[in-house]
Amino acid sequence: MKTEKTTINRVATSSTGFKAADNILHNWGCTASQTQDILKIPNSTYFKYRADPQSASLTDDQLERISYILSMHSALRVVFDNQDNVRDFMSMKNHNPYFEGRTPLEVISSGRFGDLYEVFTRIDALRSGQWE
Repeated sequence: MKTEKTTINRVATSSTGFKAADNILHNWGCTASQTQDILKIPNSTYFKYRADPQSASLTDDQLERISYILSMHSALRVVFDNQDNVRDFMSMKNHNPYFEGRTPLEVISSGRFGDLYEVFTRIDALRSGQWE
């Protein structure tokens, strides 16, 4: 049973999460279309949320996607001292076996949850020097 407090927290989480993820994805060089694919937010809804983040009402799947974006950003901030590297890493070609010359951004732009998860695990592994 949903309580009023649960609903208020969900709205706040949706609004704050959307704004943060949209900002990070924009800084990584994502187009609006890529952001919509990554977060699984329809075109008109995406622009509605951009205009009025308080109106954001995200699903559990969308919130989990946002969580992975925030976690990747956090890992990159730990790995790199230079803000340019934090921002640009996602758009740099990667020749490790999983990426095969693709950028991490290209991979997650597929919109498939599995791709988002796989890129997250590889970026998270950078924190402890466990790159695959």
